[in-house]
Amino acid sequence: MAKARQDSSSSEVAQRRLQMADIARLAGVSTATVSRALNNSPLVNAETRGRILELAASLKYSINIGAQNLRLKQNRSISVLIPFDRKSHQSLTDPFLLAMLGSLADALTEQGFDMLFSRVPVDELGAAAAAPFDSGRVVGVILVGQWGRHEELNELAARKVPIVVWGAQLPRQLYCCIGSDNAGGGLLATEHLIAQGRRRIAFLGDVDLPEPAQRYRGHCEALARHGIAVEPRLQVSTSFLPRGGREAVETLHARGIDCDAVFACSDLLAMTAIDSLRAHGRRVPDDVAVVGYDDIPQAAWFHPRLSTVRQPIGEAGRAMVAALMALIEGGAAPSVQLATELVVRASAGEQPASPP
Repeated sequence: MAKARQDSSSSEVAQRRLQMADIARLAGVSTATVSRALNNSPLVNAETRGRILELAASLKYSINIGAQNLRLKQNRSISVLIPFDRKSHQSLTDPFLLAMLGSLADALTEQGFDMLFSRVPVDELGAAAAAPFDSGRVVGVILVGQWGRHEELNELAARKVPIVVWGAQLPRQLYCCIGSDNAGGGLLATEHLIAQGRRRIAFLGDVDLPEPAQRYRGHCEALARHGIAVEPRLQVSTSFLPRGGREAVETLHARGIDCDAVFACSDLLAMTAIDSLRAHGRRVPDDVAVVGYDDIPQAAWFHPRLSTVRQPIGEAGRAMVAALMALIEGGAAPSVQLATELVVRASAGEQPASPP
């Protein structure tokens, strides 16, 4: 058995040497330069290091420096990445992102790890997620949001980069994903609105992204259960930016759509939608009932107090850190779907509607 392990280890070392030689040949540098670049040496300039890291990723080069550093107690840092879209550039002041960041910081501190926080453009997500691990700066990566980069994240998992992602569970997923039950949350929100006697329910959220798409699926399922036809013009794809709610209401108004309820994919979208509805003379919840998503602290103080689907953010941070620790130690980390909960407040009627 010991000989088998030794042979396996020797084979892995030989494979890494072969890959390093391939990278050196393609980059037009020496293997020593490749080694220095992968170890983030200041002797290699930024342009060369970037080219080498890109080649390493394309060849699925798996450097084991992270686990080695952890065993030697030389590195107790975790990379936490929150991507942004260059076109919309969602602000870090978004209450949901701040709450998630705080949850992760608390959970990492409890485990004795430091957090290396970065914001990265979505179109550089794969390389940006791998670079701090490949260079040995961190021993693992936590990513908040998938942003339609499912295949890139699968490639990182295939390279054995210890990475845990907050997001939606998707088909053929190789990476560990921790997220809430988005479809179930969408079902809860729409079922409540239907119970209030609402039938023309607008859905606000970018269905090209995994999490809103699953919330929309739950929304449509609730409609189908009650024999309500899905009206495509009641679905408005809008960003998570605060102005998204206002823009969505203006879109509905321009389409000539009369809705009696709104299910928004975030609390900020719901709040700005309510402001825009008021500007059009619509009363909430009398004329239009509104349900948000997340249950950020401000939801309980908004006027009217916001009904919403609660995501367990505190539990999410602990779950992501626990999964990452398992991966760093060489174990398995299955994806986890956390339960959501409907929080009923004034914006969507706090009591079930009376039968007609």
